[in-house]
Amino acid sequence: MAAIARGLMSKPKLLMLDEPSLGLAPMIVLEVFRLIREINEAGVTILLVEQDVYQTLKVAEKAFVLETGRIIMEGSGETLLNDESIKKAYLGL
Repeated sequence: MAAIARGLMSKPKLLMLDEPSLGLAPMIVLEVFRLIREINEAGVTILLVEQDVYQTLKVAEKAFVLETGRIIMEGSGETLLNDESIKKAYLGL
């Protein structure tokens, strides 16, 4: 949270976040993603690299799925969240 706050101090138009949920307790992860959504709704564009696919796709307007450095799928977060291949490969559903 402190790192995100530091990034916001200069009032950026773009905030780049790399694995903001890494190593956090599940309840804190939910709070971080709530904060990410709130920052975005305030007008800051967010570029998010994250392995928590479910939480990420819930907040993403546009998402890209990478495999070995190549884009294999793209679309809205909602579209990818409902895609059967994404569910099987990344969500274990």
